[in-house]
Amino acid sequence: MLATELQLSTDQAPRSMSSHPQVRIPATYMRGGTSKGVFFQLKDLPENAQQPGPERDRLLQRVIGSPDPYGKQIDGMGGATSSTSKVAIVSRSERDDHDVDYMFGQVAVDRPLIDWSGNCGNLTAAVAVFAINSGFVDAESMTKNGLAQVRIWQQNTGKSIIAEVPVRDGEVLETGDFFLDGVAFSGAPITLDFHNPSDDADVLFPSGKLLDHLKVDNNISGYVEATLINAGIPAVLLDANQIGLTATELEGDINDRTEHLELLEELRVQGALKMGLIDSPEQAAQLQHTPKIIWLATAANYRASNGQLVPADSIDVCARALSMGKLHHAMMASAAVAMASAAAIPGTLVSQLAGRASSQLRLGHTCGTLAVGAEAKQSNDNYWQINRATMQRSARVLMEGWVRVPADFR
Repeated sequence: MLATELQLSTDQAPRSMSSHPQVRIPATYMRGGTSKGVFFQLKDLPENAQQPGPERDRLLQRVIGSPDPYGKQIDGMGGATSSTSKVAIVSRSERDDHDVDYMFGQVAVDRPLIDWSGNCGNLTAAVAVFAINSGFVDAESMTKNGLAQVRIWQQNTGKSIIAEVPVRDGEVLETGDFFLDGVAFSGAPITLDFHNPSDDADVLFPSGKLLDHLKVDNNISGYVEATLINAGIPAVLLDANQIGLTATELEGDINDRTEHLELLEELRVQGALKMGLIDSPEQAAQLQHTPKIIWLATAANYRASNGQLVPADSIDVCARALSMGKLHHAMMASAAVAMASAAAIPGTLVSQLAGRASSQLRLGHTCGTLAVGAEAKQSNDNYWQINRATMQRSARVLMEGWVRVPADFR
């Protein structure tokens, strides 16, 4: 070989020359709200992945392209953000009063982890569309023109969600003039009704208090006020001003600042301990999806991520939230349920910042605004319960067919 001829060095050479066929799995790639994910019918998964466990997790991680030490998910269907690194497993419901059972998995980008501890409210809108397209909705619930009702059993949380989906000529209507802040193009509105997101089986305020104190070193008092609530998803709601934030931040203001991320994670862990979600701080690393950490402030003018002005008089509070350790590009629908539930109850952090308790809450988030409602009821012994929470999302099928996974994913 000539001295000038190029050769691959040892570390440039291919790491493996083994060859394996790929497995084809029927799947649908969908947008739901401000999230995207890969949807599967339970029966279409390989037999060893039809039950929860390591085999299922490894398969779905490989579909998404995780774990990826480069943080890009190039070799998979994920989009390298928490909003686009998701999977949904849907089947005909085993319950007579529901149409479908829905299991949600939040896939970590750079670690071998799928968090099954909570729901994705945004993707729930896509579940309704997927259910109709898959033939899981009974004929009596369908309509040729109008709104079809889809009864969803959310398996992660053990809750019912009722979706009203627009239908035209017997087909799901996915296009329209409904704009959702955080989504570039318009769609058709889907109404989501979260039934009893906190019922008798739950404790709405796990610590027993409307307001808690979490330790923090960067203010005079040494603590930050927080509402710890379990409705829609467990959430730690913080006063932004008490931790040096404004709740008008954009992604670059938070995601590039290690000190902010570390503080917020420390407070999230404290909240998780007080809520009884974990027994030790070390367990929090395996529960990144829950609880959500959210900081709020009184309404203020700010610029959304697309440059548009969000006027203070168009919202009740400003809110920002982390998802899998990074600032969410918009707002998680499940987190919005938690905030709206808190807003409906006097004495919580949210109702105080909004200036009143109300059954309607207008959130100012990174991309714009989100309106969500919640109905709260108080018993004679001062026990609070959330009967329902509602909001509108949209959804669309992006691609359908098969995903392919190397047979050696195990």
